[in-house]
Amino acid sequence: MTSATPTPALVDAHHHLWDLTRRPQLWLDDPAVASIRRTFTPDDLRSTATHPIAGRRLRSTVVVQCVADVPETEDLLALAEREPLIGAVVGWADLTSPAIGDVLDRLLAGPGGTYLRSLRHLVQSETDPGWLQRPEVERGLAAARDRGLRYDVLVRDHQLDQAIRLAERFPDLPQVLNHAGKPCIARRELADWERQINLLAGHPQVVCKVSGLITEADHDTWTTADIRPVWDVLLSAFGPNRLMFGSDWPVANLAGGWNRWAATVDELLTGCSENDIQALLAGTATAFYGLTHAAEGTLTPR
Repeated sequence: MTSATPTPALVDAHHHLWDLTRRPQLWLDDPAVASIRRTFTPDDLRSTATHPIAGRRLRSTVVVQCVADVPETEDLLALAEREPLIGAVVGWADLTSPAIGDVLDRLLAGPGGTYLRSLRHLVQSETDPGWLQRPEVERGLAAARDRGLRYDVLVRDHQLDQAIRLAERFPDLPQVLNHAGKPCIARRELADWERQINLLAGHPQVVCKVSGLITEADHDTWTTADIRPVWDVLLSAFGPNRLMFGSDWPVANLAGGWNRWAATVDELLTGCSENDIQALLAGTATAFYGLTHAAEGTLTPR
């Protein structure tokens, strides 16, 4: 009698969770995001994320911070410890603080600390065009690197030069570009973004999340054809072994939701080899965030 073949895993490498009864999310006060101004839990994600991609169903996720708040990171780590769907946490700590090393040591030693794999800061909201190159920020990034952490780079397309300089100055810090650097899909202004992406991809320690694209397109009218030029640039620049699928749920609900984005990725993967599909849907995230395969295609933290 032969054993069943394990189900291939699908990793959502970028989603959010928040409990508004526990912690306000002031960014949700913007009327443009009123439709997602409510609590979102892991059970909400389970019930929502039902569309398979290349025959794979969701098995593990990476939950990502939303606000510049260490207590939020502590909550996410504690949640990861008791929630089997979550395989890793991208948290926040003040990179500019002289005490950054102590804060990271406390997070890593605290409840769920083994799930902390990366840090992120909302550089997209910083007006300083050299924020990532500030000496105090670089000191904080070095502290994260020295503790085996990665860095999630959140910039808009006009800030990609900061990401390139970061890659040049920190060749030994694994970095992942969030949301492909937020290309201007709605306005179809991709030339400068493509040039910068090709430069960034020249640094082998940098990988990229194929996430957040539908909210950079027209929320109401986008189609797969609008996303494909960005997809093609990313595949050419990074290759599937340096790309990872992410939903950006529940923010994705502003432009169609988890299942519509999954169906789009399923369509975009047409013609890709099984090895390429494996890399993009699970392998890159598994390697970058230190996830490991377990029975039946699930993933558990290492």
